[in-house]
Amino acid sequence: MVWWPFLKKEGRRNMGKIVLVTGGARSGKSTFAEAYLKDKDPVLYIATAIAYDEEMQWRILHHQKSRSRQWETLEAFANILEKLEKKKTAYGGILLDCITVMLTNLLFLREDLQEDRYDAPFWTTFEEDMRKELKQLLEYFQGLPGDTVLVTNEIGGGLVPETPISRAFRDVAGRMNQLLAKEADEVYLMVSGLPLKLKGASS
Repeated sequence: MVWWPFLKKEGRRNMGKIVLVTGGARSGKSTFAEAYLKDKDPVLYIATAIAYDEEMQWRILHHQKSRSRQWETLEAFANILEKLEKKKTAYGGILLDCITVMLTNLLFLREDLQEDRYDAPFWTTFEEDMRKELKQLLEYFQGLPGDTVLVTNEIGGGLVPETPISRAFRDVAGRMNQLLAKEADEVYLMVSGLPLKLKGASS
């Protein structure tokens, strides 16, 4: 089975599902997402994190050890679609972990980011760009025969962030999650390691 790019817009018949897995920190999102694709080898694991300190290096290493050796890893948070379109492997599934980290890294690539104050035009543009980026990825994933699992974070369920940049990012991330949930075939909320199915046919 080979995924040919020109077949992507032929409709969703016999196409794979898009599955969104959301939840708080250490809620079991990644573990559930990996288990969802355990019988889909080979799987492409898109890791969006950057090892910017020792603690993050440990987290990345922990994730690497937990997944199948048959899985291929693509470390990327920018230009993901461009990198995917160059892939020739017939993957049984794709796992992107995670959307929130991807958005964070893309945010700090912006040269016009004002970290000490709220700049409304900047955040409007950033949200528009992220919406476009995610829609393009969704369109790509919707045309593939294998399942795609997207991991994201529910960052709006705790304390109100202290800084303007954190509050603005929280709002953008929340709206991007809504976009993903609307387009996903299945949505799961992870709580204490347990999945609560919010969307999708009953199994």
